[in-house]
Amino acid sequence: MAARFSVTFLLACVALCNLQVYHVSGDLDQAKREPESFTEPNEVPVDEKLEKPSNEPPIVTDSKPIEEAQDDRQWQATEEEAMAKPEPGDDTAPPPPFKDEFKEELVIRPLQSGDVYASFQFSTLWDTDFVQGKRVSHYHLFPKSLGQVISKFSIRELHISFTQGFWRTMQWGQPFLPSPPGAELWVWFQDTVTDVDGAWKELTNVLSGIFCASLNFIDSTNTVQPTASFKPLGLGNVTDSRFLRYAMLPREIVCTENLTPWKKLLPCGSKAGLAVLLKSEKLFHSSFHSEAVHIRPVCQDAECKEPSWELRQTLNVVFDVYTSGQGKKEWSLFKMFSRTLTEACPLSSSSKVYVDVTDNPEGELFDLLPVSPLLDQAVVLGDRRTYVVYDLTNRDTFGSTRSLNLLVRWKADGGEMMRPLLHSERYVAGFGLQTGEIHTLIYNYHPYRAYPVLLMETVPWYLRLYIHTLTVTSKSKENKPSYIHYQPSKDRLRPHLLEMLVQLPPNSVTEVTVQFERALLKWTEYTPDPNHGFYVGSSVISALVPSMVAMDTNNTQERPLFSSFFPCKEESSYFARVYTEPLLVNLPTPDFSMPYNVICLTCTVVAVGYGSFYNLLTRTFQVEEPSPGLAKRLANVIRRWRGVPEL
Repeated sequence: MAARFSVTFLLACVALCNLQVYHVSGDLDQAKREPESFTEPNEVPVDEKLEKPSNEPPIVTDSKPIEEAQDDRQWQATEEEAMAKPEPGDDTAPPPPFKDEFKEELVIRPLQSGDVYASFQFSTLWDTDFVQGKRVSHYHLFPKSLGQVISKFSIRELHISFTQGFWRTMQWGQPFLPSPPGAELWVWFQDTVTDVDGAWKELTNVLSGIFCASLNFIDSTNTVQPTASFKPLGLGNVTDSRFLRYAMLPREIVCTENLTPWKKLLPCGSKAGLAVLLKSEKLFHSSFHSEAVHIRPVCQDAECKEPSWELRQTLNVVFDVYTSGQGKKEWSLFKMFSRTLTEACPLSSSSKVYVDVTDNPEGELFDLLPVSPLLDQAVVLGDRRTYVVYDLTNRDTFGSTRSLNLLVRWKADGGEMMRPLLHSERYVAGFGLQTGEIHTLIYNYHPYRAYPVLLMETVPWYLRLYIHTLTVTSKSKENKPSYIHYQPSKDRLRPHLLEMLVQLPPNSVTEVTVQFERALLKWTEYTPDPNHGFYVGSSVISALVPSMVAMDTNNTQERPLFSSFFPCKEESSYFARVYTEPLLVNLPTPDFSMPYNVICLTCTVVAVGYGSFYNLLTRTFQVEEPSPGLAKRLANVIRRWRGVPEL
């Protein structure tokens, strides 16, 4: 039976082979009868040019025919399908080339206190428009997650920062970009947004997911609409504060989970360029750390006919190398970041490292190695500073070791730091848990110039301000503000907002005081650690500070990133923003151990009282007969042995 099946299978295979040979011979005969179309060697026929190209490439044997075939079969690959080359009558055109640019900078400034201030600046400039009804679907250097946020919520400007620590102005000077402790977010919406509060609430939740932060805790109780303090930093002079929202979370903790998504927004991530120095365990082992994202429209050129969108990512950190270096002030890139620079970001058009040597013109204070012949001067915060520049796009910068490790060896102690012209402090006074007083001190250290400052105070609703007790004094005299805007709070709905314009006399201290009363919260409104206290966000002071040198008012001129963020419109002054310390206020706090004591006492009463009562109701009682005497029991035992009935 098996032999017969094998013979049948072999006959079937032979018949199938004969049938395939017959079809192949028929195709060859038909090809001989049809006239052949004339085509040059290695050229694609005309009929095939109009058809959609196949996945298989044409078989050619010469490099020149390869280029001709590729020119004939150009198409633009998209996310959905491969589109064919458009015909002459077709209106569709390939997308224009990307008009974006990426720059990165690192500024290192040795401080007289022995600390080292390092500021990273990453700028992505894109010539596109998110708000004119155009749907942007092709992203190159600009992060798509932020581009979609701008388009969806019709954002004009967005500024967000996460800061751990407090900037010590009197020891470190003014920072390039100030930020308050905790998290800060302020956004300008387009005037086409109808429901600003709804867009603001949804935006905070989206940004909370992007940056892995607690921005979802931003609600109406900590959101305000400043009228004069936060003007747009980009194009447009918008004055309608209805489209501005500002919020602050002073207790937000910054850690690695916030830094990781921040680094992923960079075109090269943390794999190349200056971002390789952003090592978490070193950045967070510092005296001050702040990371921020700023999005705003800027001018494309000097004529400013069309806008461009700028994404500015900044990271400021202060290292206490004197303490960590066992009493030595020497520092290097490897000592601060545990890494060195080996290359620039391949996608960047400019990658530079600046070292501030203004206080070391002749090298009498410290030696900087390796030596760079490039020097640059820039006007920063009203002062002309000198920097040694290291261009990472130049291979000669890395030398023979293919690595750049800046090293500073101090020869002598530096002189005293020049005091900043504007400084501020704030504290809470009073005793008890019923009333208190907020004191804000504003210092003007200019010897002969007076200038106005704009003070903004945001106080939570549970600190009920007595606005009639507001006093402003300078040099023991009353200083009447020229402008005051006050928005009272509503319990559990919105905070207090106080803005006022105060003139600071030269070389003076201006004190602003206001009294408040503490509210008693509901027991469900207290934090898990109520005895720690409740945080009050920092005060914001904005001013045009007199400049020591003439400021550059040409905002379109090519300048370093760290000196071109705040627009300058006057040569005699520069814009500065100062944040005070956040306040920690104690509120009347109930004894949260009392519920535990009440629960224990109640359970004891229930167990003893109700348990005994329930036992009496459910127990069954029976009459127990008295037991016989000893003689009777012995007699019964004997009778049982004898087989006689018991007594």
